[in-house]
Amino acid sequence: VVEVMESGGGSVQAGGSLGLSCLVSGYTYTSYCVGWIRQAPGEEREAVAALYTNPRSTYYADSMRGRITISHDAKNVLYLQMNSLKIEDTAMYYCAADFIGKVRWYNQNEYSYWGQGTQVTVSS
Repeated sequence: VVEVMESGGGSVQAGGSLGLSCLVSGYTYTSYCVGWIRQAPGEEREAVAALYTNPRSTYYADSMRGRITISHDAKNVLYLQMNSLKIEDTAMYYCAADFIGKVRWYNQNEYSYWGQGTQVTVSS
């Protein structure tokens, strides 16, 4: 059984930084895509970053490019470091995963395995 679990998030003032973590367990493939998808109230879900494990590559949405960094360690923990946060970055942030051959990183509808989400709130 594949399980995805996020941690981190919280509240920060505009211009500040936050880090999110995601642990993916139970995955039998060696090559998978892990992404961060956010959803603001009343908005569609948006994939903001993703990492392919093999071959290793990273992808970022234009909305957050230059302000976020995605990384991954040997214990299958995915990290998202967010800097220079804006009020419009306020959203529920989800970690999601699937086999590389099955998902396009930017299409949030193609991920099969999701965490419960963690709230990020940016205030003025």
